[in-house]
Amino acid sequence: MSSRPGQGAGRLLRGGRVAARVLLVWALSAGALRLLDLWLPGFAMADWWQPTVCALLFGVLSAVVWPLVLRVALPIAVFSLGFGSFLLLGVGVLAISFVVPGVVIADFETAVVVAVAVSVLATLGSSLLALDQDELFFRRAARRSARRAAGGDGEMPPGVLFLQVDGLGMDTLRRAVRDGDMPTFARWLDAGSHRLTEWHTDWSSQTGASVCGILHGDNSDIPGFRWYEKDRDHVMACAHPEDAAEIERRHSDGRGLLSNDGAGHGNLFTGDAPHVSLTMSALPVLTGAARRRRRGSSDGVGAGYYAYFANPANTLRTLAGALVDVVREISASTRQRRADVRPRVNRGGFYPFARSATTVIVRDVVVSAIIEDMLAGRAAVYADFLGYDEVAHHSGVERFDALAVLRSIDQQIGRLHRATQLAPRRYHIVALSDHGQTQGWAFTDRFGESIEALVGRLCGAPQPEPRRGVNSDARRPAEGWQVGAALAEASTGSGPIARRLRARVEGAGSVQDRPRTESGAPGAVTRVAPGVVVVASGHVAMVSFTEHEGRVELETIEREFPELLPALVDHAGVGFMLVRSAEFGPVVLGRDGLHRLAAGVVVGEDPLIPYGPHAADLVRRVDGFAHSPDIMINSRYDAARDEASPFEPHVGSHGGIGGPQSRGFLLHPSDLPAPGEIVGAEALHRVLRGWLTHVGQPEPAVDAQTSGTVAAG
Repeated sequence: MSSRPGQGAGRLLRGGRVAARVLLVWALSAGALRLLDLWLPGFAMADWWQPTVCALLFGVLSAVVWPLVLRVALPIAVFSLGFGSFLLLGVGVLAISFVVPGVVIADFETAVVVAVAVSVLATLGSSLLALDQDELFFRRAARRSARRAAGGDGEMPPGVLFLQVDGLGMDTLRRAVRDGDMPTFARWLDAGSHRLTEWHTDWSSQTGASVCGILHGDNSDIPGFRWYEKDRDHVMACAHPEDAAEIERRHSDGRGLLSNDGAGHGNLFTGDAPHVSLTMSALPVLTGAARRRRRGSSDGVGAGYYAYFANPANTLRTLAGALVDVVREISASTRQRRADVRPRVNRGGFYPFARSATTVIVRDVVVSAIIEDMLAGRAAVYADFLGYDEVAHHSGVERFDALAVLRSIDQQIGRLHRATQLAPRRYHIVALSDHGQTQGWAFTDRFGESIEALVGRLCGAPQPEPRRGVNSDARRPAEGWQVGAALAEASTGSGPIARRLRARVEGAGSVQDRPRTESGAPGAVTRVAPGVVVVASGHVAMVSFTEHEGRVELETIEREFPELLPALVDHAGVGFMLVRSAEFGPVVLGRDGLHRLAAGVVVGEDPLIPYGPHAADLVRRVDGFAHSPDIMINSRYDAARDEASPFEPHVGSHGGIGGPQSRGFLLHPSDLPAPGEIVGAEALHRVLRGWLTHVGQPEPAVDAQTSGTVAAG
């Protein structure tokens, strides 16, 4: 949606609300100081006029002096989530006591208490008038718009806000809009200002692959959120700063989606934006000053924090919201346990605080950074709202507390739309997701054994002695699957492909007997069995045989681990597997059939049919990756129940193919060109890049230094 500067200015600012706010906060601060004089030891004001004068000076300190001080003391605010700002305000309060005659503050601790108390009441005063920092933004934006018009700079092409609701699938979005959980989206669709369309993710339906493709136009050789690189004996993890920086180095050509005066917040990768905050691949300790100068930015991990914590009241507001969210999480998890809701996972320990960090703290900082971007007139902004994805992992894709997080995100997007009305340039708002989520019992809970333990056992890893007295309920979730009886490993229960694989092994003669390295050797990556590494990433699991260079072929696996492939293909939690055959090339194995991708030959039932019309092409693409594993396993999707069992301990999950996890959404202004069918994140990048060009933004120039680095990598 677009809006011209100045639209709605009178409605937003009329009625003296700003003046009322100033007077009310001043009065509350003076009253707070008088009460503290009565109740707080070590703090005294002898005369009636002193609270009024000190409240005025404190207001000037917070509004004028404090932002300037914070520019110097930014690290204190960044690394203490804003709490360190109150220590600095305590210093300011001490300074005020020296300036105003007769004011006594005994020590620094007393000064900090005074600073916190006055800030709390100022925040409450703003809330009573239903005001927040948007009012300051609106006033500043109006002044900037007026100066731009007076300067005769001419109208800039519209900017675009790309707002990613992490993990929100198309199916869940439709129901949330229908049921009133996302009223902002519903209003846009009802008014006809926006259109809703679906896009299909890559096989790896997770943020690392999707966002790299969306922002940089290239997500090749990213088979999962984590994957094993045999040539380096290293597990790559998209959420690890050094690995994220390396992934971006491999995929960036300097012409990313945000390379033309763009900004990114809360993302894994920069999209070549010159202005970023809370971005994993751009942490200053990794990227170095030289690269940041090439990108023309002094921004860093603290840029978004500066804009937010410049006002200490924001810290109090966010802290209160975070504490409320911790209580909500504890209440929600308790209700699940009491009602014996299934599937569910453990939600104790530190998780309630980690959840509040994503649903409240990071969300508030990101929204503040986006508003500042609009105030600065950035051409394009891409921001990730991670809260729904985090809660849906632990609660479920449409459980009440996950939908409550969706409502809060929708509210923030509505707030950003309101802010566009006085930005110095028009803005379109595009909302999208990087993937969806498919719900189901975790593989370990359902079958009583993790995928790592299963592969290790089938590859001959020493098994621990069974323990007596183990709680039998630990294995009970395995009975929840309707076809649980088919788990029996007797050959009479085998499917046709397992029988065929066993016959191939028997016909080939004796199994090769060769010495093997011990588990954990030679590198630091844990082996589930001698010479075998398994990496789980949502709904995919990747098996690599470390004693062989390059891709290990099906025939070699059959000789060395004759029971592995038949047992996996028959397992009720395995949907299909990708292996490479010396004879047939890439082969997809399922319980009741196989698909030879190179020739398009299907024997028995096509194992890819339940996974949609694009499955064969998406799997074939991954087979060509340099770091494609020796065996790539996708969880079994049950279309009748619309569920699958992830290989990680989640309720809602993604990372593979099958069900809602592969269906992202794209909500775009109606006056932008219709995107058509979108398959893969790289295709979505081309659509978004085309929209930037359509609204008049220039094509990005080639960065010779960056593109040369990528080419060399």
